[in-house]
Amino acid sequence: MIVSVFGSALPTPGQPAYQQAYKLGQLLAKAGHTLMTGGYCGTMEAVSRGAVEAGGHTIGVTCRQIEDYRPLRPNQWVQQVSPTDTLSQRIEILTSEADAFMALPGGVGTLAEVAMVFNKMVISTIPSKTLILIGQGWEESFRAFFRGQAQNINDTTRNLPHYAADVDEAARFLEQLTSGE
Repeated sequence: MIVSVFGSALPTPGQPAYQQAYKLGQLLAKAGHTLMTGGYCGTMEAVSRGAVEAGGHTIGVTCRQIEDYRPLRPNQWVQQVSPTDTLSQRIEILTSEADAFMALPGGVGTLAEVAMVFNKMVISTIPSKTLILIGQGWEESFRAFFRGQAQNINDTTRNLPHYAADVDEAARFLEQLTSGE
């Protein structure tokens, strides 16, 4: 199974967020999954590194527009690069060509990726897939959104994302949710 993992580009080796992303990559690779990320630094690097060091396979979806914005190259742990020209193309691949999706804490880019997966699930443009949001911040954000937009969001939609407190719980949850498939 291919799992797209979203998260911040800011964490560096040694920081807790980097270590958690690294551990997630290890856990998912050991479970036999291929990891797909945005291919650059931070969470993307940590997840890829953890996966490769655990014997897994990684895909990095890169983007010329990002590389024009700041001089980046795919991180050394990306084994297969899927280059795109635009951010929209990149997000399309990351949110369509995986079997499950996970989001670690992140910023605006991570939010865009999560929102796109969530919307595709709502309108059924991707088959029913798993979206696991890791960390208290995601659950707080979504609960606030659901409360603030209660008249516009039905119970089925509210129940689409799954929440995990940490990467261990997220990996266990993924196996539970997908074991029947």
